[in-house]
Parts: sequence; C-alpha cells; structure tokens
Amino acid sequence: MANTNNTEAPFGANEALTPLREAGRVFRWHDHMALWFSLGVGLLVMQIGAFLVPAVGTRDAALAIVLGSCIGAGLLAWTARIGCESGLASAGLMHATYGSAFARLPVILNIVQLIGWTTFEIVIMREGTQAIGKQAFGWSLDGSMGTVITTLIWGAVLLALLAGSMVKLVRRFVSRFGLPLVVLSLVWLSWQFAARLHAKGLEAFWSRPGDGSMGMFGALDLVIAMPVSWLPLVADYARHGKRSTGGLGGAFGGTWLGYAVANVWCYALGVMVVSVAEPGTDMLAALLLAQGGLVALGLILVDELDNAYGDVYSGSVSSHSLFPQWSIRRWGLMLAAMCIALALVLPMHSLEPFLLLLSSVFVPLYGVILGRLGVGVSVDAIDARRVDIAAAAIWIGGIAIYHACAAWAPQWGSALPTLAITFVLAWVTRPSPAGGTSALAQTRG
Repeated sequence: MANTNNTEAPFGANEALTPLREAGRVFRWHDHMALWFSLGVGLLVMQIGAFLVPAVGTRDAALAIVLGSCIGAGLLAWTARIGCESGLASAGLMHATYGSAFARLPVILNIVQLIGWTTFEIVIMREGTQAIGKQAFGWSLDGSMGTVITTLIWGAVLLALLAGSMVKLVRRFVSRFGLPLVVLSLVWLSWQFAARLHAKGLEAFWSRPGDGSMGMFGALDLVIAMPVSWLPLVADYARHGKRSTGGLGGAFGGTWLGYAVANVWCYALGVMVVSVAEPGTDMLAALLLAQGGLVALGLILVDELDNAYGDVYSGSVSSHSLFPQWSIRRWGLMLAAMCIALALVLPMHSLEPFLLLLSSVFVPLYGVILGRLGVGVSVDAIDARRVDIAAAAIWIGGIAIYHACAAWAPQWGSALPTLAITFVLAWVTRPSPAGGTSALAQTRG
C-alpha cells in the first residue's frame, strides 16, 4: 500500500476527502479508548436499556447486552481500523465504496441523523439540568422561560467547544479528566442500584421472565442499534490515530474496548434502574433518587456534552465534504446553532423506532463498506467510479432485507442477517483494482 498519509491537504482542498497527513495523527491506543468509552456513556443509552425489560427476561437481556455490545463495538473497531489506515474520514470511505456521485446520498442521510442526535442530546441535557435544579435548589425550570434558558446555556457551551480543537479536547480533557470522573459516577450508581436489587432479592431479579413482547434477537437488534448509530462517525476520529503495527492495538483495540465496556455498563444500568424504580418513574428522576445521584447525574450530563460535540463535529466533516468552501469549524458552528433552535421546539419522542430506523439504513450501508474495504484490500486500490452500481444496489436491497426480516421473521432479528448478506454480496462483487482509477485518487477530486 502506498504511503499516502504524508500528503498534506493543500489550501482550499476538501479535507474530508483527503487522507490526513502524518503530522495530524496523534491519537494513541488510550486516546481511542477514552474517547469511545466517553461517547458510549449516556443517559440515552440507559433509557434504551430500560426498554429491554420487561419485554425480555433478565437473563436474555443480559445475554443480548453482552453479545450485542461486543458485535456492535467490533463493527466500530473494524471501521476505525480502515479509517486509521487510510487516513480518510467517513465521507471519504463512502466515496471510495459507492462512487463520488452516489456517496452524496448516504453522506446527506448521515448529516440528517447527526442533527437529530445532537438535538436529542441537547434536550436530554436540558431536562437533566431542570431535574437537578428542582431537586437541589427547588428551582422550577420546566416552564417555557426555563426551557429556553437551559437550552441556550448548553448550546453556548457546545458552541464554545466547537470553536476549539477536537484533538486537544480529546487528549487534554476527555482522556485526563473526563474519563475518571465518568467511571466514578457509573461505579457509584451501579453500587447504589445493585444494593437495591439485593434488598429486593437478586434471585427473583435474575430469574424474572419477559412478557413476550420482544424476542431474543429483537433485543439483540436493539442493543446493536446504538453502536451502529456511531458507525458513520468513527472514521472521522480514527483517522487521527497513529497507524498500528498490527494486532489488537491502536484504533482497533482502543475503540472496541472503550465502546464495548461503556455500552454493556450503561445498558445494564438502565435495566437495573427500571427494575427497582416505581412504575412510571422516568430515568432522570430514578437516578436522582439514588444516594449521591445528584452529583453522579451532574457528571454524566457533562459527559453527555461529549456526545453532542462528537455528533456535531462529525456532521461538520461530512458537510464540508459536500461544500468544502466552508471550513469544518464553520460548518460545526452552523449545525450547532441549527440543533439549538430545533431543541427549543422538538419534544422528546420514543427513541426505539428512531434507533431501529437508523439501523435499517446504516447496517447495510456499512455491511457494504466493510465487505469492500475491510478484508485485506487497500483503500487506494479500490475502483471508485462516480456511481458503483453494484454497491448502491446492495445497500438499497439491504434496507429492504432489514425491514423484510423485521416484518416476516422477527424471531431472527434484522441486524445480523442484513449485515451478513450485504457483507458477503459486497465482498464477492468488489471490483478489481486493476480495472480503473484508485479510490484515493478519486476522493482527492
């Protein structure tokens, strides 16, 4: 594989479609691990975990959480390795796989989902702040004025972070300070709710059956849905990593370990919280009722800001790939302002259908990308025509397969069959590198 990563993007070039130069590769194994542990922790993840019970039994929920987290984090890590080795952002990988013209469609869909996720993050931070203010100080912040003030406060902090450097934020804050504080918060909350479960009877909790509204593979889909939603972002950060000499280190190992541990922990904590809370109690109120829950929730809310930042930064990279006349920073500030405005008018909706809809798009999208770029093939040796008809057809067919599985064979799930089919089809139809211009040359255009 030619060493393309020493090439610096010229002034005015499309940074999202140009391999990152070697000087910009500063993330080490622990930086990837800290970043993806931080991004994997969130109140939204705990809320999705709460959806698992009583739909399935506790044992099935535990199995789905562990297997789904390992599989989902493995997909993230696999994609991270491709991004790290190639130096390409997520938009660059889409161009290399689907062709420079067709790739605009998944890039736009990614931007739309990132705007949605950022808006949800701002809303959850706002509601957490309102709950803390009421619990600790008796402030009533849930009126229209309180909603505006808390939304604008978190929005201002997000804008301030976007005006700085992503690399410095990860290395100087997330790795050194954010990670230890979040881990301590999760340990404390886990201890508190484990004690409550013990008081109620661990045996009864562990042997509790589900109500049959969701099967084992459906639960697995729900767990995989969360890491899958990060697939279109991971290369935007992994490209900043130092290339590994092999094995499980570097971007691959750090991403897998960091996200898998965080996803297992937060899904499991969501199951624990909903199992001891009074019926009808929402997640924020249940966390605040725990001893020390006020401080722990506050730290998790600060960590939630990393998720919002991660979404907007990646959205700005993807937007820059479409309109490179605007810098990544300028796009980030504009997208953040849009999300702040949406958070002022968008109520919280049910997250489960939203997550599964995203999975139906991005599971086959990355099944094709991994089939084309993830198995012993150099990214700069892939034929990238303006439209790769085979890749585009497999992706669109994969979306149909996902929904067909959900409708006609829900007991087998949708994510894993769709991923396997699209991966195999993409692998067997991959073009010969001798047949045309390399993907890397195309993405520089």
